[in-house]
Amino acid sequence: MSHPTCATMPTMARHRRLLPALALACACNASQDETSGFGTPSPTTIPSTTGGSSTGSSSSSSTGGDDSTSAAGSTSTGPVLDMPMPDFGEPPPIGCKGKIDFLFSISASGTMFDQQAQLIDAFPAFMATIAEQLPDFDVHILVADPDGFWGIPDCGVCTTSCDPEGEPPLCGATIDACDEQKGAGVTFPSGTGATNRRCDLASGKRYITSSEPQIGDAFACIAQVGLYGSDNTAEAMVNALGPELNGPDGCNDGFLRDDALLVVTIINDSYDVKSAGTVNSWIKALRMAKHGDDDAFAVLVLTTDVDLGYWQLCLPEEYNQTPNPLRQLALGVEHGFVGSACAESYEPFFAETVAELVALCDGFVIPQ
Repeated sequence: MSHPTCATMPTMARHRRLLPALALACACNASQDETSGFGTPSPTTIPSTTGGSSTGSSSSSSTGGDDSTSAAGSTSTGPVLDMPMPDFGEPPPIGCKGKIDFLFSISASGTMFDQQAQLIDAFPAFMATIAEQLPDFDVHILVADPDGFWGIPDCGVCTTSCDPEGEPPLCGATIDACDEQKGAGVTFPSGTGATNRRCDLASGKRYITSSEPQIGDAFACIAQVGLYGSDNTAEAMVNALGPELNGPDGCNDGFLRDDALLVVTIINDSYDVKSAGTVNSWIKALRMAKHGDDDAFAVLVLTTDVDLGYWQLCLPEEYNQTPNPLRQLALGVEHGFVGSACAESYEPFFAETVAELVALCDGFVIPQ
């Protein structure tokens, strides 16, 4: 038995469903003896009758002297349909019109230094590629707090928003309740390897909007969540999309838009076995956030691939027969992508998702 070669190794597993299209055609104002493409008469007009006048002559083929004219003297000049034309109402608005809500759930475990750096490096090209295809690109970008813990073990890493001479864990920083809410938008990443300063966003919210003058720089600030937290990425995603944080006055209030496509990106270089719930409950949370519409969201996962055997990039000498729950999450939704967290660059992974994200945006149906 021969083993697969590197030339045949897939860089990413994909799971998608083609977006259905519904076409409705009606032909109007054709003549009485016009035929359809199938060679049969095609009744296309419903004649109107007017009281008190009649145009043209009428001949009757009925027996028994029965006259086909109306009481007002009108005659039929074409086939009459007994059933009225159905009223389908106004069609629902189609397309997200460039509106996409991006949610990032990033592990803050001690092994994530390279992965966070690669995400930050790949982000500008990802946004630029989508923007090229969506002229009205309108984004919300939120990084979910991975653990709900805020603290700095060494005040010496402080920059402008805390005191290097202070005392851990606050180091003289001013924080609020949302800084310690799992799933809340991160604006003050803390701990070893984190930004360790308040990221001042132009929106005044806990997420980036299109009003941000330097989106790449702002994302680099909030996405460097550090190496001093947990890897409960699925649970952070569920919380970030939940009604408590997205309700009025919630930490993420205004992030989720009903008329926007939702794109979730999870980056975790290990199995997520600590998040509350199951893969099915995580998928249910995604569906609830988008009103049960499986075509209104996509899930992008970069995670360890030690469960892939010969295909893995992470630690080739190791193999875990237990399926990765985050891989199951990506493969369990209609529009899921999963790639290796151990890839040298994340730009190819993100580039391969763009076509489907644009197609989902174009076919988006706003909930009524």
